[in-house]
Amino acid sequence: MFKAKKLSEIRAFMEKLNVPGSDGWGLPTSEKTFPDGANYRIEIAGVEYPSTFKAMVDEAKKRKVKVHRAICTVGGSSYLTFDQLKEMAKIANDEGIEVIMTMGHRKAFDVGSKEMSTKEGSLQGFRLRGSDNLAYWFEDLMRNLEAGIRGFLVYDEGALMILSKMREEGFIPKETTFKWSVFGGYCNPAGAKMLESMGVNSMNPLSDVALPILSSIRKAVDIPLDVYMIIVDAFGGMYRAYDAPEIVRVASPVYFKIEPGTSEADIYKPWMTESWHDEFIRMKVKIAQILQEIMERRAPELKMSEMSPKDLRIPVVD
Repeated sequence: MFKAKKLSEIRAFMEKLNVPGSDGWGLPTSEKTFPDGANYRIEIAGVEYPSTFKAMVDEAKKRKVKVHRAICTVGGSSYLTFDQLKEMAKIANDEGIEVIMTMGHRKAFDVGSKEMSTKEGSLQGFRLRGSDNLAYWFEDLMRNLEAGIRGFLVYDEGALMILSKMREEGFIPKETTFKWSVFGGYCNPAGAKMLESMGVNSMNPLSDVALPILSSIRKAVDIPLDVYMIIVDAFGGMYRAYDAPEIVRVASPVYFKIEPGTSEADIYKPWMTESWHDEFIRMKVKIAQILQEIMERRAPELKMSEMSPKDLRIPVVD
């Protein structure tokens, strides 16, 4: 008869797999950094149109804010024309900003998405439904690659498996980079370690992970963690400005992720006007400035990357 293992034995088995057996309650200082030796960078989400990108760049220059990475078309790149995608790639290339493109097709877009319309059904995961939807998603990725984009948001493990093989075999450019989305739902070190082994280049844990959990994830993986510093109300509405120095200390290397608002469903529908997004992105840059000021005031020993570090996947232009 099987005899249940004790908690101490379970923890030891996890440690044997290089997965922390408990959360990092001691909050040890991370010794890991970005390739340039820096501890943190700025990521702004919701850069929906070329005009939004221009407004973000303009506001960042006015406020002397370093924006390293832009999460673009959260509403889905299938809402943009090819010329708009190329224009975004050109702006990013000129400014030395990495673009992570969020694509359609999606589970909520397809005609079988009844489950997504119910409270319980929406908990069943954001993965793509069926082979056709996978192929459509890859087709939108190809359009972005042709436009010059080299970074993509991923939330489906099956798609990630295929993407990694595509990159490995040169079916897509070798420099293509993958960021794991919060919609993938990971919030523990074992999941993070699995994603890293599958080829993810950075990951966005759930928005409500406390410092000990971030610490345990950091111990398990080397990839950057993209941590929400402010998040839409529908995700909990947290604003962790004064946690910023401790988040960086225990979880370096970190991207500060900035995404305020009511809900993603409200903000990122295509009928929200470009002018509305142009004004909203300026508020996001202001929040980035506040975080930058707190870090400089309270943790000057923790370093932020300069603009355009060499490891970023800047879009290419003809």
